[in-house]
Amino acid sequence: MIRVLLVDDQALVRTGLRGILRTQFGFDVVGECADGSEVIAAVDFLTPDVVLMDVRMPLVDGVRATRELRRRDGSPPVLALTTFDDDEALVGVLRAGASGFLLKGVAAEDLHRAVRVVADGGAWLDPAVTGRVLATYRSATPPRAGRDADLDALTGREREVLALIGQGKTNAEIAAELFVGEGTVKTHINHLFTKLQLRDRAAAVIFAFDHDLVTPLPDSGSPWPRPSQWPRP
Repeated sequence: MIRVLLVDDQALVRTGLRGILRTQFGFDVVGECADGSEVIAAVDFLTPDVVLMDVRMPLVDGVRATRELRRRDGSPPVLALTTFDDDEALVGVLRAGASGFLLKGVAAEDLHRAVRVVADGGAWLDPAVTGRVLATYRSATPPRAGRDADLDALTGREREVLALIGQGKTNAEIAAELFVGEGTVKTHINHLFTKLQLRDRAAAVIFAFDHDLVTPLPDSGSPWPRPSQWPRP
């Protein structure tokens, strides 16, 4: 059972999320925070598998809370959740180390899938705004010399793994697709992260997009599954 910590300054939102995650999908909602300042202590005490983090909070926002949490060894992954169609805020939370983001108002099944993917070590970028957010991320990131040379340093299998990360695949899904063990996948990921100087999985997704390693779905501008294609529980 996946253990979830909810972080949102609105009690009504937390109540709704708790009901959906616990009652509808069987997640263990181990605790709630009303502000980002409470996250570190809650994580230490409750040991969640994933933190569902609101971006906009009045005291300590989700970007700062995510940054502080992800500086700690062994911290759980963060899935950012926001009502704001705000590319800059979403870029900020990605830079802080979040494993992905969702816009509030998504269907319950979409939230279910995203929490599972992030808890399993994957990355999730809301397909509704992925293209714009990545464009904003790239425009704010100075080009680093040697990026193509870095890519050339990857083995063929490492490129395959990177492309699958770019599609939002978890380690288990990558292992099944490549007919290898999860331990082998983790080894490939460690190697490619080192070679490409990538901090986390979200950065790997962006790198895969930038280098055309991700094949779009038919009739779609995004390689990420459309809602009708997402697996149902």
